[in-house]
Amino acid sequence: MLLNVSNKGQVTLPAAVRRKLGIASDSQVELVLREGEITIRPLKRVSELAGVLSRYARKGRSQHYDAIRQQTEAAIAEEVVDAGSNRVRGGR
Repeated sequence: MLLNVSNKGQVTLPAAVRRKLGIASDSQVELVLREGEITIRPLKRVSELAGVLSRYARKGRSQHYDAIRQQTEAAIAEEVVDAGSNRVRGGR
C-alpha cells in the first residue's frame, strides 16, 4: 500500500485500515523504527484490558500476590517470546 507524506511529514491511514485495526479518531498508536522500517500499531486503553489476565486466574483458590505476579510475568514473557518467534518465522 502506497501512502503520500505531506509537507508536514504526516501520513493518513486509509479508513479501511483504521477500521480493521480498531483505530478511532481519538486513539493512540505506537510508531516503532527498526532497521530502516516503520511499524505502526494501535495501543489499547487500560479499560480495554479488563479481564485480559482472567485465563491465568485459579478458580476457587486464593493465591499470594507474589505468586500471582510471578505467574503473570512468566505468561507475558512466554507470549513475547512466541510473538517474536512468529515474527521471525512469518517474515515481517
